[in-house]
Amino acid sequence: MPTNVVPIHGRREADATENPIKVLQDLVADDMNLVNELILDRMQSPVALIPELAGHLISSGGKRLRPMLTLASALMLGYEGKRHIGLATAVEFIHTATLLHDDVVDESNMRRGKKTANLIWGNQPTVLVGDFLFSRAFELMVESDSLRVLKILSNTSAVITEGEVLQLTTANDLTTPEEKYLEVITAKTAVLFAAACEVAGVVSEQGREVEEALDAYGKYLGIAFQLVDDALDYSAVQATLGKEIGDDFREGKVTLPVILAFRRGTDEEKAFWKRTVERRRQEDGDLEKAIRLLGEHDTLNGTIDRARHYGSMAKDALAIFKDHPAKTALLDIVDFCIDRAY
Repeated sequence: MPTNVVPIHGRREADATENPIKVLQDLVADDMNLVNELILDRMQSPVALIPELAGHLISSGGKRLRPMLTLASALMLGYEGKRHIGLATAVEFIHTATLLHDDVVDESNMRRGKKTANLIWGNQPTVLVGDFLFSRAFELMVESDSLRVLKILSNTSAVITEGEVLQLTTANDLTTPEEKYLEVITAKTAVLFAAACEVAGVVSEQGREVEEALDAYGKYLGIAFQLVDDALDYSAVQATLGKEIGDDFREGKVTLPVILAFRRGTDEEKAFWKRTVERRRQEDGDLEKAIRLLGEHDTLNGTIDRARHYGSMAKDALAIFKDHPAKTALLDIVDFCIDRAY
C-alpha cells in the first residue's frame, strides 16, 4: 500500500457473487440502449464542436448511475410506457452539463482519467456546451407532457446551481458547520439522485406516497454517495484504483474529513489546515501530512459511518414497495456506493 495514503476500515459484509452495478445494468439493459441512442441523437448539432466536446465526456466511461436509477425505479413500479426513456436521458444531460461547468469552476484538468474538456477546448466552449445540454434536457422534460416532471427537474437544475454557489461561499472556510456541508452536498449531488427516481413515480401515476418514497431513496443515496466520494479523495482505495488523490485538498475544498480533522485538531494542526486550506499556501509534503492527520483523527471512517447512516435511510425509504428484482438491485446499489470505500 502506498505510504502517503490511509486505509478506511469498516464492517463490510462478504462480497456479493455479482457486482450490483452489473446486476442493475443487466436489468435495465434494453431501456438503457434506448437512452444511449437518444443521448447520441439529441447531442447532435450542425455546430461540429458541440457533439465533439459533449461526446468527449459522455463517452468517457461513466456508469450512468443516475439514468439507471430512473429506469430501475420505473421497472420496479411496473411502468410499461416509454416516457421514462426521455426523462432518463434528461437526467444524464443535466448531470453531464453540471460536470462540464464544475470542471471550469474548479479549474480541473482530469475527469474519469481523461483530460477535461476545458483543458482541451477552453473554458468558454465548455460552459456553452454545458448550456446546450441543459437546453436539450429541458426539451426532453417538455416532451414528457407532465408539468410535474418539468417542475421537479427544472427545480433540480436550479438547486444544483445554488449548491455550486453555496460551495463557493464556504470554500476555504474551515469553520463551515457540518450542517452547511451537508446542505452543499445535498444540493450539488443528492437532489439529482432524488429527481432521477421521483420522475419515474410521476410518469407511473401511482400517487404522491410513491413519489415521495422514491425522492427520499434518491436523496439519501446521493448524500451517502458524495460522503464516500469525499472520503475517497484521501484514501488508499482511490490510489489503488489508479485515480489521483488529494484534488480536494489542492483546491482548498472544505469537505467533511477536513471539517472533522480541524475540529478535533490541536492548535498546531489547526494552523496547518488554515495555511494549506484557507490560505492555499501549500508546500511539498503537505498532502502527506494532511492524510496523516485525517488518519490520526479517524475522520475518513467518521465520514463513512455517516454514509452508512444515510444509506440505511435510503433502504428504509423503499420499504413500501413490494419485492421485485429491481427493488433488490436498488437496495444493493446502496451497499455498492458505500463499499467503494474498501
